[in-house]
Amino acid sequence: MRTAKRKIPVAMTIAGSDPGGGAGLQADLKTFAALNVYGFSAITAITTQNSTRVSRAVAVAPELLKEQIATLIEECIPDALKTGALGSAQNVHIVAEAIRDFKLPAPVIDPVMVSTSGARLLDVAGERALRDKLLPLACVVTPNLPEAELLAGETIDGVEAMKAAARAIHKRGARAVIIKGGHSTDKRAIDLLFDGRRFVELSSPRLPGEGAHGTGCAFSAAIAANLAKGADLETAARRAKRFITRALRRRFVLSATGRPLLDHFARR
Repeated sequence: MRTAKRKIPVAMTIAGSDPGGGAGLQADLKTFAALNVYGFSAITAITTQNSTRVSRAVAVAPELLKEQIATLIEECIPDALKTGALGSAQNVHIVAEAIRDFKLPAPVIDPVMVSTSGARLLDVAGERALRDKLLPLACVVTPNLPEAELLAGETIDGVEAMKAAARAIHKRGARAVIIKGGHSTDKRAIDLLFDGRRFVELSSPRLPGEGAHGTGCAFSAAIAANLAKGADLETAARRAKRFITRALRRRFVLSATGRPLLDHFARR
C-alpha cells in the first residue's frame, strides 16, 4: 500500500548545534514543530554549551555542509529558509552559493556572531562574508542591538538610532531588516521592521525578569515557519512576536544555575 503524498509546509534551518536544546538548530526545529511546519536542518558547527555559556565551537567542513544541503533538497525544496550561526567564512560562502545554485527561498538571516555569554561564533572574516555575500540574498535579517551595531557600524542608543541602523543594513542588500529591541531597557519590547519604504513597530509588554536562552533563534525560526505557511513578511513577523511572547511567559529553568529556557509549545 502506497503512503499518500501529503503537502505540508517545510522550513529549513542552516545553523549550529546546541546540545542543550535551548538555541541553535534544536530550538529552530522545536519552533517549526510548534507551528506545524516540517523542519529540515543542516549543521554548520558543533558546540559545547549549556544555557549559560559556550565553551567551544567547531565549524563543520564546508564540503560536508554543502552535501547536507544538497542531499536534503533532492527530496524537497523548502518553502522557507533561515540561517543561524554559520561557524566560518567558508561556510558563509557555501550557504550563499547554495541559495543561488539550488534556487532556495530568500533566507531569514539571524546574524549570530557572538553568544550572549560573550563567546565568538563567527570570526572577522566570517562577519565580512556575511555582510558582503549573504545579506544581499536575505528576505529579512534579524539582528539584536549589538549585532545591528556591528552590521551598521553605528552605536544604537534609541529608536531613531535603530532606524538609522536599519537603513544602513538595508543598503547592504537585504530586502528587509528587523532590529530586535530585547536588549534595550524600555518598558515595552519593541522590534523595528524596515522594508526599505516604511518602519513598523512590533511591540509587546516587557515581561518581568531576565529573558531566555535562544530567543533570537526561535524568533527568526518562527518568521521562517510563517513564511513557509504563506504569510507575508509583516504578518509572519507579528505572528513570530506573539509566539515569542507566549514562550517567554512560560519560560522555565532546569537548575538554580541555569538561564531561563523558552517553552516553545506554550499555547497562551
